[in-house]
Amino acid sequence: MRRMTTLAAVVALAGSTGQAMAAEDRGNDFTALVRYTENGVAHIKANTFGGVGYGYGYAAATDNVCVIADMYVTLAAQRSRFFGPDAPGNVALSDAATSLSSDLYFQQVNDSGLIEKGMRQPAPLGPKPEVRELVRGYVAGYNRFVAEGRVTDPACRGAAWVRPISEIDVYRHLHALLVLAGEGQLMDGITSAQPPAAAAQSPAAVPAGLGDRVRAAMESKKDMGSNAFALGRDASANGRGLLVGNPHYPWQGGRRFWQAQLTVPGRMDVSGASLLGLPLVQIGYNRDVAWSHTVSTPVGFSLYQLKLTSPTTYLVDGKPEAMTNRTVRVQVRGADGKLSTVERTLWSTRYGPVLGGGFGLPVAWTRDTAYALKDANVDNFRGLNMWFDFDLARSTGDIVRSLSTNLASPWVNTIAADRSGNATYADIQVVPNITDELAKKCNTPLGNAIFQDTGLAVLDGSTTGCAWGNDKDAVQPGLFGPSRQPLLTRGDYVENANDSAWLANPHQPITGYPRIIGDIGTARSPRTRMAITELDGRKFSRQSIQDMLFSDRSLMGQLTVTDVVAMCRTLPDVGNACDSLAKWDRTFTSASRGAALFGRFWKQVPPDAWKVPFNPADPVGTPNTLDTARPEVRKAFTDAVAVLRAANIPFDAPLSDSQYVTRNGEKISVHGAPGNLGVLNVLTPVRDNGQGSPDIIHGSSYIQAVSFTDSPCPDARTLLTYSQSTDPTSPHFADQTKLFSRGKWVRGRFCEWDIWTSPQLKVLFLKG
Repeated sequence: MRRMTTLAAVVALAGSTGQAMAAEDRGNDFTALVRYTENGVAHIKANTFGGVGYGYGYAAATDNVCVIADMYVTLAAQRSRFFGPDAPGNVALSDAATSLSSDLYFQQVNDSGLIEKGMRQPAPLGPKPEVRELVRGYVAGYNRFVAEGRVTDPACRGAAWVRPISEIDVYRHLHALLVLAGEGQLMDGITSAQPPAAAAQSPAAVPAGLGDRVRAAMESKKDMGSNAFALGRDASANGRGLLVGNPHYPWQGGRRFWQAQLTVPGRMDVSGASLLGLPLVQIGYNRDVAWSHTVSTPVGFSLYQLKLTSPTTYLVDGKPEAMTNRTVRVQVRGADGKLSTVERTLWSTRYGPVLGGGFGLPVAWTRDTAYALKDANVDNFRGLNMWFDFDLARSTGDIVRSLSTNLASPWVNTIAADRSGNATYADIQVVPNITDELAKKCNTPLGNAIFQDTGLAVLDGSTTGCAWGNDKDAVQPGLFGPSRQPLLTRGDYVENANDSAWLANPHQPITGYPRIIGDIGTARSPRTRMAITELDGRKFSRQSIQDMLFSDRSLMGQLTVTDVVAMCRTLPDVGNACDSLAKWDRTFTSASRGAALFGRFWKQVPPDAWKVPFNPADPVGTPNTLDTARPEVRKAFTDAVAVLRAANIPFDAPLSDSQYVTRNGEKISVHGAPGNLGVLNVLTPVRDNGQGSPDIIHGSSYIQAVSFTDSPCPDARTLLTYSQSTDPTSPHFADQTKLFSRGKWVRGRFCEWDIWTSPQLKVLFLKG
């Protein structure tokens, strides 16, 4: 049964829903009440976790079935069958360049039974009973939507690849996300690794400058970032906790967030957002605590360099050990539409898969050397347990306990604030137990060349003495325990903008952690410097911190524009560029004139073009003073002038003229800028020299500002910048994007009376 009603029927329904759900649940766990408030935010209520999962699965599929189904066909290793082997992989799940490479990887995972084995483990290593119940309900809800044939999105309406799923698909999805920063980034290297020809030889020496190049390659792979600020009793206007979560995630595909409130009376009541297809709140708030995540700096994997005695045999403690192999078969669709089978043998070792390349590293498989990848998240099946515990937390201390006991966070920091006025930063996650001492002892020449620059170790695989260490407080062997990872709780504030833990608060720098977790005493990013500049020594209300985030002030503009204007006036043939930049307000709001010119200029400025270098004694104030005499800086400006002229964009045009998205034929201007400009509201636009910036790659996504007051109901405002639905026929395809364009937020309706009194309330009653 599926019943939808609107505000006219709310009063009658409100009085009967609880009794109806209780009666239905006696015979079927899958009963849920879905209440939609403004902008399609779903409030899902059920008397069981299975019922909440059921409502989530149905409602999320209603808004985004094509995107979710594309992930499931990817995880089933069937992209080549439906889209062809040369089609791109699904970027939400890996960096595989082609569908064939993606299919080969996921088919070998599926053939191995790895995920089935992991899910059979009892908690804490496998899912808790409540999590299993949620997943079971989610699958039933998703499958119900698919079976009803209600797909309206033209991207997959009538497509054969939109299919029912089973519980293993959900756990495969989770696993792919957890290994995203390890095996997911190196998928093409895994699927391309093949035994060498007889004459293949290892390089004679490690190339000079390799560390810088590998670091740049690793950075180029990152399409996610985040800001998060937690303010405690000494920095909030009312003396209670205040949190801003501002993840910078892709605007397209399966790493989009979807917003919901999940309520099981007396057991769970949490609101926020999750990545599509994961039926728990991952970033959000409840009555007592709010939290967010930021992409972190620890490297969650290492390489092992192998000494070969034959192309597929390597030495460990002087004894030969054979590699294992698995022949993988996938179906591919040819240009004529006919299906055929592609076979490939993939190779692995005690450490993990053999690697054929990645990050520009010289890791070719030769007659005497091979390299294996060991990803610490391969055996991590605990992620949903962690977020389940978050959803039930009552303090930042509970958040830290969940992080520590589950040790499941894959590649993110956690920032939290609670009703009592605590502000907490934790970089407690899955990290290989590679101490600086182990790295010094066991890094090969290749590892020594790149470790300090990147945190990536390349260890000697010929001896068990170079195995990852073990900590007693780590739930999984080979990981750093929580007691050796960064943690800070304060009464003023903590922040993170994707730098390491060092300056979570500049008044109490965090030190003493190993290099694999992050660097210490190094230059901070423009966003970190801007966050500290904005937060330090001030008190904020929920409204004033929203205003700060959407001010779109640029630290790099503030530091350099006076010198840039002076430089400009010495350059020939720049028209009114100098006057336009002189009048620029140093922001990237939609109305800002001159922002487009400065943004294109700054993109080309070398990162070391400063007269005053970084000084660890003044990490927020340095580096500074742009060296405008450098030829590269001057060329960057003249090139920016030429780009805007070629695109017919006036130098003093408002940013809205050239930075926008198009939804159903309507241009919607969007504000913000890339993080290297020191703008907290990050947007990374598509740069089209003929049109300006006509779309967004990634940036601000699910944003929340949550304040705790004397009321039991949190005072929250949220925004999903790209809106709830990817279906262009949905009323929620672009409604929040238009709010974002105007700098507006959505009222967070958490308590029952607030939900029921929404002026746009729609109610859906689902019985499985």
